[in-house]
Amino acid sequence: MKLLGYRRENGRFGIRNHVLVIPTSVCAADTAAKIASQVDGAISLPNQHGCCQIGSDMMQTERTLAGFGKNPNVGAVLVVGLGCDGIQAHDLAEDIRKSGKPVDSIVIQEEHGTLNTISLGGKKLRNLAQKISGQEREEFDISELTVALECGGSDPTSGIAANPTIGLVSDKICELGGSTILSETTEVIGAEHLLAKRFEDENERDKFLKFVKDVEQRALDLGEDLRSGQPTPGNKAGGLTTIEEKSLGCMHKAGSAKFVGALEYAEAIQADKKGLYFMDSPGQDIDSNTGMVASGAQMIMFSTGRGTPTGNPIAPVIKITGNPDTYEIMQDNIDLNVGKIISEGATLEEMGEELMEEVIKVANGKKTKSETLGHKEFGIFKVTGTF
Repeated sequence: MKLLGYRRENGRFGIRNHVLVIPTSVCAADTAAKIASQVDGAISLPNQHGCCQIGSDMMQTERTLAGFGKNPNVGAVLVVGLGCDGIQAHDLAEDIRKSGKPVDSIVIQEEHGTLNTISLGGKKLRNLAQKISGQEREEFDISELTVALECGGSDPTSGIAANPTIGLVSDKICELGGSTILSETTEVIGAEHLLAKRFEDENERDKFLKFVKDVEQRALDLGEDLRSGQPTPGNKAGGLTTIEEKSLGCMHKAGSAKFVGALEYAEAIQADKKGLYFMDSPGQDIDSNTGMVASGAQMIMFSTGRGTPTGNPIAPVIKITGNPDTYEIMQDNIDLNVGKIISEGATLEEMGEELMEEVIKVANGKKTKSETLGHKEFGIFKVTGTF
């Protein structure tokens, strides 16, 4: 199956052609946003981290920022740093430059303050934007597509209709040689044994099970029980009663395909190892989406029973609901109503075909509702506190 996208220097294909501004820390975020505002269509990440972090926590932030810069939906990148940040702008830019795309960097302290940085940064960003402005879409195979699988504001219709529909499409994408990513470690608790059986590689299975064990242990180390926050108040109001019940619905997004690997948060998928992955992430939708896009996902299929407007800075989000009432009251935000399975007797297979058609349209340039509304939610999962 063929799609149309933007060929990147490393051979990958993007379904969008963004110019991205990445602040290395919260101290550079406002300046980065002001630089981005000077160039039509440029996007700045609202990064709140990047300084006074330690060890694996700092590495995770840097890996996430680099992953966004390397994502094939991004055509060119400007990295903006303060100068004394924990993540250095020129180093991050050099890492992203390995992807072959146009990359530049600027440091506030080196330019003697905000105003000079905004002025020179605007010029640098305009040059980057010009370099990719004439790029045209080219035909590419769907095997080059990676799709993130997400659910948020879930209710019982998520597990009955929306997530199984996503699962059918996930299976189809993997069958055609592409990749999909399931995440939210907290939302497989109680169902982890069922997912573990689907890992063909024993080492990857053990890695996945360790993710689950570690997230439960982190809560216990704080003297808390995960069940105090899962299911969320909205989940409970919608009719979900236990974390196990929520997990059994969540796992349907992964269809029936075998898992080929388990990823750390924001760890890049392997280009030569296509298929279904699991990525370690929190159940918080925005942090989860951010991690999967940093791993390389060009698109997100997102189910919601209660309704949520969440988008992403660089990856289109297809919002799907299994609840006909939610579709009626949140048509501003929901792209597809698969609640017709419940209200109209539509089959799961029919809804799977409809969602697959939507995936193809969005990959070929159709804007999702979250894109049209300008939703660009972004959040990096922190391992520990800021010091």
